[in-house]
Amino acid sequence: MLPVLWLNKQHRRTCRCCGLTLIELLVTLVILSILAAAALPYAELTVRRNKELELRRALREVRMAIDAFHDDWKAARISKFESDASDDGYPKTLKVIVAGALGGDVNAGRRRYLRRVPLDPFADQSKPPEEQWILVGYQDEPSALTWNGKDVYDIHTGSDRQAMDGTNYRDW
Repeated sequence: MLPVLWLNKQHRRTCRCCGLTLIELLVTLVILSILAAAALPYAELTVRRNKELELRRALREVRMAIDAFHDDWKAARISKFESDASDDGYPKTLKVIVAGALGGDVNAGRRRYLRRVPLDPFADQSKPPEEQWILVGYQDEPSALTWNGKDVYDIHTGSDRQAMDGTNYRDW
């Protein structure tokens, strides 16, 4: 019987040492919550920065497509008699630069400038991409919020928010 008592005492000693106390668990939880609270603003900042990069890329992509359409119209690579171009040589809608315009000569097919209209990262995503942007016509004022409906000279985001550099997204 003596060895059994010795084993029980030894077993009790090791069991006390292998667990964590409530205080140790609380200290660990406090440290983890402080680290999580410090990391959350950085995560939000990263998401906002990525949206700004997406907006810049989308604006650049559409503006280059509009300029390429206008350059082709001036060089008569697309039909000047086609109803897709306005009298000033700009596409009538954003859908025109996706669907393409007829070539200037008889054997030419449709010239496409975008695969799809990019999404506005700050707009309501339930709308179609063509309706997310504020369109500016060639005859419109640069700061106009209403579109003349004749052609697409430029696009802007519909967001009223400010960028991280202090400028308004709408002014980009």
